Amino acid sequence: MLSKIKKLIPRQLFKAIQPVYHFILSFAAVLFHGFPSDRLIVIGITGTTGKTSTVYLLARALQAMGYKVGYTSTAMFSDGNKEWLNDKKMTMVGRFFTQRMIRRMSKNGCEFAIIESTSEGIRQFRHRFINFDALLFTGLYPEHLESHGTFDNYKATKGRLFGHLQFCHTKYIDDQKKVVKPKSELQKLGLNRVKKTIIVNGDDENAPYFSNFWSERKIAFTNGHPGENELANFSEIILKDLELLYFSEAASSAAGASFNFFDLLRANSQDDVKPEAMIAHPVELKLLGVFNAQNSVAALAVCAGLDLSLEKAQVGLEEVSGLVGKMEKIDAGQDFTVLVDYAFEPRALEKLYDTMSLIPHQRTINVLGSTGGGRDASRRPILGKIAGERADLVIVTNEDPYDDDPQEIIDQVAAGAESVGKSIGEDLLKILDRREAIRRAFEEARTGDLVLITGKGGEQFICAKNGEKIPWDDRLVAKEELNALGS
Repeated sequence: MLSKIKKLIPRQLFKAIQPVYHFILSFAAVLFHGFPSDRLIVIGITGTTGKTSTVYLLARALQAMGYKVGYTSTAMFSDGNKEWLNDKKMTMVGRFFTQRMIRRMSKNGCEFAIIESTSEGIRQFRHRFINFDALLFTGLYPEHLESHGTFDNYKATKGRLFGHLQFCHTKYIDDQKKVVKPKSELQKLGLNRVKKTIIVNGDDENAPYFSNFWSERKIAFTNGHPGENELANFSEIILKDLELLYFSEAASSAAGASFNFFDLLRANSQDDVKPEAMIAHPVELKLLGVFNAQNSVAALAVCAGLDLSLEKAQVGLEEVSGLVGKMEKIDAGQDFTVLVDYAFEPRALEKLYDTMSLIPHQRTINVLGSTGGGRDASRRPILGKIAGERADLVIVTNEDPYDDDPQEIIDQVAAGAESVGKSIGEDLLKILDRREAIRRAFEEARTGDLVLITGKGGEQFICAKNGEKIPWDDRLVAKEELNALGS
């Protein structure tokens, strides 16, 4: 109904009234669902990368402590009772959906709700009227610039989420972390007040910007040993209130990632405990990649900010054996390795290749594409260049063209691979049909090879022109084609 009404409004007029339109929708959604975020502890997670993985890792850490957790993310949804794949092709789904999800979490007895928050969602006021208690900043680098105009605009949009925290009213919880609405000032004395908390990646140069927003508690996680990191980018004002969660010796092997973490320490510590005397807590993850070590530290920092046991959180993190659509192995008995990964932008693809270098394999075959719909067209040749440099065979195919010409997108990605020496028809193929491209990759694969299918992960649709959503799952298609190859 709303989409039909929008089509009746002249484009320029709708653009002018769009902020008001989105704000009213947000208010209507929370009013309809009865302000559900007032009834549980709500954690928001934002940044350019690492959001989705951190949502899942944090959920598992909280569950290991015996808490019930619901979440919304790019990959999956959970209402506390069940989990399912995100079939909306959108991270921060429409206001009514998000508020309905939070209400279901509350109804199902969740103590915690985790909301992955994007710049586009924030710009459309999808964060408004959500009563957040803790906000996590994972890191920032240029992305979505064709939508936001400049990096500063992009950062400022993310900042609006943190600015919103001071308007979120206080909650009180009992010893089981259940939100309780006190009926008197006397009853408050027997409850615990949830401090509004900001947690940031202290190693990101934009961390001081996000730390500078109002909060009752500020925590930064940073790579190094206690006392070593000067955090020079932070002002003295921020350092005065900052608590630090240090981690060190982050490493990755074919068996998984590992790191040490230390208990919280005040940035300007006057404590009796000396930094050099602090005990290192070793963590052994089943997940590959140093970036998953950092994502796990981020989850630990949130737990620290909520005064939860880091030792129990660690148990939950160490039990996670895989993430949906993130280096997900597809095994149908073939004699080569197939991995499906969500990496759709340059830095994520580079990190993926860095991690794959730890896995013994022969050649690498990469099936990839890029997205349309005004989403950073400039990254298309960069993706092709990375794949061209690091894969033995590059197969460029359709991904999510939206209203753009899919063949034009393919040509632009392929041009990047050609710029580093790949030759069309030899070690560079252009195949429009994504299923055919995956099939060809398997046909070309030899014993011990590694086939990477990147760009979509566990997404459930290919977005085509005129709003059409074509049902799709790289993981399912890969299994089907592997079975067909082996039959």
